[in-house]
Amino acid sequence: MWPWLAIAALPLLLWLALCAGMYVQQRHFIYFPQATRTTAADTNFELRRDGLALRGWQLHPRQRDALIYFGGNAERVQDNAADFDRSLPDWTVYLLPYRGYGPNPGEPDQTTLVADALALYDEVRRRHPQGRIAIVGRSLGSGVAVQVAAHRPVDRLVLVTPFDSLSEVAATHYPWLPVRWLLRDRYDSASGLRAHRGEWLVLRAGRDAVVPPRHTDRLIAAAPTPPQVVDFPEAGHDDLSLSPRYWSAMAGFLRADRQSPVR
Repeated sequence: MWPWLAIAALPLLLWLALCAGMYVQQRHFIYFPQATRTTAADTNFELRRDGLALRGWQLHPRQRDALIYFGGNAERVQDNAADFDRSLPDWTVYLLPYRGYGPNPGEPDQTTLVADALALYDEVRRRHPQGRIAIVGRSLGSGVAVQVAAHRPVDRLVLVTPFDSLSEVAATHYPWLPVRWLLRDRYDSASGLRAHRGEWLVLRAGRDAVVPPRHTDRLIAAAPTPPQVVDFPEAGHDDLSLSPRYWSAMAGFLRADRQSPVR
């Protein structure tokens, strides 16, 4: 009888082993810095945190207003420099790879990335005391951007292919796993966005297979104030920014009503 019980229990044991493996290795499934590796030789901006030097790029220094860009997973944020240079020459733009990404040391996790992002905001505010600060977050970066907007005054918030929470997106992709219990880095944007008091824009991809559009829609529905939404019905997760409307929509939103900054 016991061998038959062992055989019957084998699928459950394998499932539990899979759950344990996913829990231990989960950050390897969340963060993909490998394709972003580069040297620090061509960077021109540095933020010191926890004894580490985080290096990135600053465009158009000494402008009154500043924009901080938080990139998507596996995104080389410096690849956006030419588009920001052309579209927003009147903003100082900060492109800082996450720790563990680009030229930067360290290991990424939600607590650390959000703390780095808040420290970056504080440094940018110090450099632009009278200016507006805008935040742009794409995909994974939208989760970081919302957490900054929940804890600091942000004049304009742009979210590109954002989600309600990372745990909900993971549950869509892995319905056979209890990811809502297993996931440590949740990036709960639906909750965090409730503290944001500025205007916000959503750039939504209609054929997004990474962040299915319903997760963007749930984020919008959960927010206390509705955003402006620019829909790209034929775009996917990675090709959204290839549309000329992408940069024109962002620039138009950021330049509208340039009055006193939110405090």
